[in-house]
Amino acid sequence: MTHDTHGVHHTGGGADHHAHDAAHESAPSRRWFVLTLVCVAQFMLILDVTVVNVALPSIGADLGLGRESLTWVVTAYALTFGGLMILGGRIADTLGRRTGFLLGLAVFTAASLAAGFAPNGAVLLAGRVAQGAAAALLSPSALALVTVTFHGRERNRALGVWAAIGGAGAAAGVLVGGLATAGPGWEWIFFANVPIGLTVSALAVSVIPAEPRIASGARPDLPGALAATGGTVALILGVTRAGEVGWESPWTLVPLAGAAVGYTLFVCVERATRHPLVPLALLTRRPVVSGAFVMTVASALMIPLFFLGSLYMQHTLGFGPLRTGAAFLPVAVAVTLGAHVGGLLVGRLGARPVGALGLTIAAAGALWLSRLPAHGGDTLDIVPGLALAAAGVGPAFVAATTTAMAHVRPHEAGITSGVVNTFHELGGALGVALASAIAAPSLVAGADAGVVDGYTDAFRACAGTALVAALVVLVLVPAGRPPVSDGPRHVH
Repeated sequence: MTHDTHGVHHTGGGADHHAHDAAHESAPSRRWFVLTLVCVAQFMLILDVTVVNVALPSIGADLGLGRESLTWVVTAYALTFGGLMILGGRIADTLGRRTGFLLGLAVFTAASLAAGFAPNGAVLLAGRVAQGAAAALLSPSALALVTVTFHGRERNRALGVWAAIGGAGAAAGVLVGGLATAGPGWEWIFFANVPIGLTVSALAVSVIPAEPRIASGARPDLPGALAATGGTVALILGVTRAGEVGWESPWTLVPLAGAAVGYTLFVCVERATRHPLVPLALLTRRPVVSGAFVMTVASALMIPLFFLGSLYMQHTLGFGPLRTGAAFLPVAVAVTLGAHVGGLLVGRLGARPVGALGLTIAAAGALWLSRLPAHGGDTLDIVPGLALAAAGVGPAFVAATTTAMAHVRPHEAGITSGVVNTFHELGGALGVALASAIAAPSLVAGADAGVVDGYTDAFRACAGTALVAALVVLVLVPAGRPPVSDGPRHVH
């Protein structure tokens, strides 16, 4: 495939290039402080994906919500976060990454406050929808800031930190949810975002350099935005429902059919419009395709492993919310270290071997988990396997982001990061749906004899998926190390 950058989007590119150079020439301490701020914001977004899981029983008891409504407390955030990500990336490229970051952060902070004060389920769900919409703007803006602020080997290390934050945030969500539920109350899983959001906003205004708005003169591609958003929301909803009601249920098939229609319309609109939401050439570039593949697989492994591990600890081992959260501390450390090492190795070996090695390590961790004792066990039976798998997923995330963003021009950083992050959400939803279907006997059987059979089958499936994906990575991901300098290149 060809990385087609010649002659693309020249209008307004000069102003953006100056912003790119200004970021590059900023002091190293300033660049790393920018990274710290955007990573804190990203940590908060990813934390909110898993933080509510442990708190759901308490939320249901306080607000009088049934199982179906509680499911939507989780799903509403995932749907809007993943569904609006491409649109959020394009907005970041149009308004400017700094503006997109600050706007998304402000809305997310306000939505978190509203969710914490929610007097009923309707207000809580509205807050979660607003959180997801804000996250869909904030996350691609933040990753685009990382991409244009760092270059060469520094970028690899920065993306290693970024990947570590994402994985650690998902693991830490279980811990924070347990601490809040057992302590001041579930409301604090949302209230905690408020001081963080206000502090990051205040610092970001003075630290992140202002950039000129990209004056492309293009009208917003509203039909393309609606088609892409509708298709992605329908796809995430379909695979999420599949994990609950099965793949043959109309509640699964209708959204999946809607996703197919939405994406078909999206392709037709993008081919017909002069100023597409996503240039279709972007979706055919080998670095973007391979990066999206690795991101999908890594998310489809990490989220189900955390999901099933948390359920196993609580339902089979009888752990409470606080003990379950504490058990995930080594897992958070492992994914952080794995991503850090992956960031260093990508600059020396390239993304292909790092991605394949990371997925192989993740497979080894899943195989460890597939040997759970037939009648339960203890912490040592599950935590080492989760930690080993997390240590492998970390480098895979680095390989995914480094590959996809390696040859992206500054004016495409937002939309490319939006595409890649969309596959993060799709992978997590698909992985949980498949793992839930495989593990169904254990999830339904309670603590009866043979309860772990479903869990172990699901973990074996994760191991097999990781091994097959590692082989695909050796063929699909471009060979060689990321470029030391940015610029258009042909990648075959």
